[in-house]
Amino acid sequence: MKTLTLTRPDDWHLHVRNGAVLKTVIAHTAKQFARAIIMPNLKPPVTTVLQAQAYREDILQAIPAGINFTPLMTLYMTAATTVEEIKLAAESSYIHAFKLYPAGATTNSDAGVADIKTIYPQLAALEKYDLPLLIHGEVVDEHCDIFDREREFVDTHLVAITRDFPALRVVLEHVTTLEAVQFVEFAGANIAATITPQHLLFNRNAILAGGIRPHFYCLPILKREQHRLALVKAATSGSSKFFLGTDSAPHLTTLKENACGCAGCYSAHAALELYAQAFETAGALDKLEGFASFYGADFYRLPRNSETVTLLKSAWKVPENYGTGDVSITPLLAGEELNWQLQ
Repeated sequence: MKTLTLTRPDDWHLHVRNGAVLKTVIAHTAKQFARAIIMPNLKPPVTTVLQAQAYREDILQAIPAGINFTPLMTLYMTAATTVEEIKLAAESSYIHAFKLYPAGATTNSDAGVADIKTIYPQLAALEKYDLPLLIHGEVVDEHCDIFDREREFVDTHLVAITRDFPALRVVLEHVTTLEAVQFVEFAGANIAATITPQHLLFNRNAILAGGIRPHFYCLPILKREQHRLALVKAATSGSSKFFLGTDSAPHLTTLKENACGCAGCYSAHAALELYAQAFETAGALDKLEGFASFYGADFYRLPRNSETVTLLKSAWKVPENYGTGDVSITPLLAGEELNWQLQ
């Protein structure tokens, strides 16, 4: 196959930050995706409809002229989130979900929720107003092995959330384990999951074998090969419960390559190319369009896109970095060769 034409896809989990970083990275997403669910974990977090409106305007102003791209905004769930704010979000045309971070689980999650039971009134409101809950599914417990945090969250919290709020639409973000895949597969139609390119392509050896490679470090962390294979099987199965969410997370190179490097892989520069590589390796390129272009839109009850994008089977080398001046971002697979290229 020399070319691959897809209905223009969407990214259902994306970080674009703000300021100079936003201006550096947004074009990478906008050139290939029609829409993207924008994560709200800025400093300070985006917790109100008015803050999301201002953030949305910043994103729109940063998109290069002539590119059609729609940011889909989310709000950051905290213990202080009010039912009134949830109602306002439901009435808004540009708020599409709330994001739940366990406090301290990942980048800029300090304002997250320490005890999920305390936000049951908010979850009831989300269920009432039919707003999806997007979950970073990891426990925050110093006694829990970092490679087990997702599994523990599923067993300890996700089972309870889906039992106590059976009509709530839930996306378990960036799933990384066989256990999370199995939970989503056997849950109701209102439970779905996103899968990142790095978790489809790499296992934990990519971080640690042959030296510490910080640009493969993300949270949830890469797992054993058996879990990667389970993710590939889910993504390429044709199940509408699994769809594309890059979790592309730009950090300055200086913040990744230090004694306490930030968690997050920057993949927006080549997102579709990376997914195409994973699906081609699995012999399932025919399943990529559903995963990338259809299932997420259907879950969020948005129309499927009508435009198309085309990937060429043409090798190219990923730049060592993106940005200028004080903004330098090292992309996933910097300096390495990819086999697919967006036309």
